[in-house]
Parts: sequence; C-alpha cells; structure tokens
Amino acid sequence: MQLALQIVLIVSSVLLVLLILLHRGRGGGLSTLFGGGVQSSLSGSSVVEKNLDRLTLFTGAIWLIAIIGTGLIVKIGV
Repeated sequence: MQLALQIVLIVSSVLLVLLILLHRGRGGGLSTLFGGGVQSSLSGSSVVEKNLDRLTLFTGAIWLIAIIGTGLIVKIGV
C-alpha cells in the first residue's frame, strides 16, 4: 500500500508541476522576467483555462490525499 501511494505521489507531483507551468501568467512576477509578459494568441480561450484550473485542482487533491495517506501509513507503521 505504501509503495502504491508513493507512486501516486510521484506521478501526481510531476503532473501538478506540468499543469501549473501550463497556466497563463496573470502579470507581474517571474513570468514577465522571462518573457511571459508578451500576449500570445496560442494561450487558449477561457474555457480551456477553466478546464485547466479544474484539472489542476483535481490533481492537487489527489496529491494531498496521497501525502496524507503516506503520512498516516508511516505514522502507524504498517
């Protein structure tokens, strides 16, 4: 069980990083420092952005559940 949760944790971590990097910069910060301030028509529409938000939240929830599950298994010592 612990191995399965660790695999889910690693996969969800990598997927979460990739999904966050796919988000469009909202202005300011590091995104403008590296050229993210330039508007692009390839960024997608608001529907795509909403779906990306939902997928990111879903992946974040899976990541959080895997973290809590791994912590409980390690604490119990199963």
